[in-house]
Amino acid sequence: MGPIGRRGFVAGTALAALSAADAVGAPGAAGLDRADMTASIRNKRKAASEFRGMWLATIANVDWPSSPGLTADRQRAELRAHLDMAVERRLNSVILQVRPSADALWPSPHEPWAECLTGVQGRDPGWDPLGTAVEEAHKRGLELHAWFNPYRVANHTDLSRLTTTHPARRNPRWIVTYGGKLYYNPGLPEVRRFVQDAMLDAVRRYDIDAVHWDDYFYPYPVAGEVFDDDDAYEEYGGDFASRAAWRRNNVDLLVSETAARIKEIDAQQIFGISPFGIWRNVFTDPAGSDTPMGFQSYDDLYADSRKWIREGWIDYVIPQLYWNIGFATADYATLVPWWDAVVRGTGVDLYIGEALYKCGDLTQTTAWQDPQELSRHLTLADDYAGVGGHCFFSASQVTSDRIGAMAAVVADHYPTAVLPPR
Repeated sequence: MGPIGRRGFVAGTALAALSAADAVGAPGAAGLDRADMTASIRNKRKAASEFRGMWLATIANVDWPSSPGLTADRQRAELRAHLDMAVERRLNSVILQVRPSADALWPSPHEPWAECLTGVQGRDPGWDPLGTAVEEAHKRGLELHAWFNPYRVANHTDLSRLTTTHPARRNPRWIVTYGGKLYYNPGLPEVRRFVQDAMLDAVRRYDIDAVHWDDYFYPYPVAGEVFDDDDAYEEYGGDFASRAAWRRNNVDLLVSETAARIKEIDAQQIFGISPFGIWRNVFTDPAGSDTPMGFQSYDDLYADSRKWIREGWIDYVIPQLYWNIGFATADYATLVPWWDAVVRGTGVDLYIGEALYKCGDLTQTTAWQDPQELSRHLTLADDYAGVGGHCFFSASQVTSDRIGAMAAVVADHYPTAVLPPR
């Protein structure tokens, strides 16, 4: 385990930078007008504790390892380089994907070694990536959030390609084939218990700083296909007004039960989720956001993220607001205040998920070709007291920074290193 305890560590360089910034800033305060003074006070208060994160994705080797089958030494070196870059960009948290497809980046007693490491699911990579990541992150004053995907089994439909001891092969009743992929069925209580056991093994064994989930619960809809959970619905759905209500309850149970079990293991452990950025729109529900976009996580993924916040099941939420300011169907400037209002008074921390991967991508709209787009996001969000930071997708773009959008964020908003919020 890392030599620095969870959330109790002191990031000396960050504290030193904060002290230096205070010393430099104080003499000039008298020269500020009232508006500048208000902004300065607000920014200094936020700067003392702010979430600055990046997602480090392992599914299909999106970020790391750069390709499967590298030597253990090469994998370790690449991991350290990502962590070093996080420090260089003055970030303070890394969300590492440790259970990408019902497999593991640690020696799990429940699931096989992850395919992204060696190219062969179940093959021992010869080292402990999660244990090393925790230790190396803490050495650098970074938090390490362990990112799990609860229900995805494979990005193909061939069970025989899974390792022979894979739980999905031993329990084919658990599996639904949909959209060219394999999923565990969220409607089965034994599945829900199993995926919790698999994830919580890492909580028990490692000094991780948070348990993190992304936006995948029930799969994103595929036109012309039906998610075949008829048998489970017939067995367990009788008390619900609709299949949709039953599915939402299945996800609610996963969230609430996991939250309770995490706290049983460690009362101080943090649990966060990064849902799709639109809960519901106002045309469907008056409590929804003023967005005309058709896709809604409540209705399409059966993910009631607003409820999870209001019930206090999660400690932080990172809505994926992957749209530019002024985007007609999902305006960043509309969604930030909506989420700010949702968390108000709940005690749940709000951080904003940012689409760094879109910056400089020529397939994206003109707004994403402007290096200042993301910096303007942070400027806008700074006006909302509930926003406690931002998280960038993903680590490869934090490093490559195609058009300098990340550099602009650092220059405009991250003048010094700071501690994470908790």
